[in-house]
Amino acid sequence: MSRRLVSLTLDTLEDLPRPCRQCVYWELDPVSADRACAAGDPGLEKEAWVSQTLLEWGSCGKLAYVDGMPAGFVMYAPPAYVPRSMAFPTSPVSADAALLMTANVVPAFAGGGLGRMLVQGVARDLTKRGIKAIEAFGDAKFGDGDDPTRACVAPADFFLSVGFKTVRPHPRFPRLRLELRTALSWKSDVEYALEKLLGSMSPETLLRPVRPAPATRSTAG
Repeated sequence: MSRRLVSLTLDTLEDLPRPCRQCVYWELDPVSADRACAAGDPGLEKEAWVSQTLLEWGSCGKLAYVDGMPAGFVMYAPPAYVPRSMAFPTSPVSADAALLMTANVVPAFAGGGLGRMLVQGVARDLTKRGIKAIEAFGDAKFGDGDDPTRACVAPADFFLSVGFKTVRPHPRFPRLRLELRTALSWKSDVEYALEKLLGSMSPETLLRPVRPAPATRSTAG
């Protein structure tokens, strides 16, 4: 079974599950999102959001493929790009963090570590860009009731299982945080995933600091 992780682009956007491809829950404020849905084609608004974010900020999502099949994705951005982020009772997101908006694994591929692999990919990307942490709003009651927007907010238990810590508790929408130095210290199953993703590049060189070479005596006078 081969796994690979790719960045979200306007081309790979089409590989999102159809309900997610048409969803603008995060990308627009609640009033604008309702208006876009009423107009009949929220997918155009989502494409416009992805295009603008890519141009102005850079990579804003990761997709996981298993044997060439789209198996899961995450989306993330600075909170200033995510109008919905201000609608939560545990807002605002910390100034030094990017917001992980949503995470989704196709049910057929659930339980195989793809969620952790996706978060690790986000962590590596954001670390390279000088961002110190990832924050997310989790749903502490995921799966209860018939609210269709519940699927847009990932379960709080998922974030806790991949290393996030609660920074602002709430009975429904706690805000959670993952320090990126913590994310990059993950080993074991993450090393295995990275080896699959990066081929011949050793996970050891990515996850641990390189030891300096022993000093040699100079022969210069």
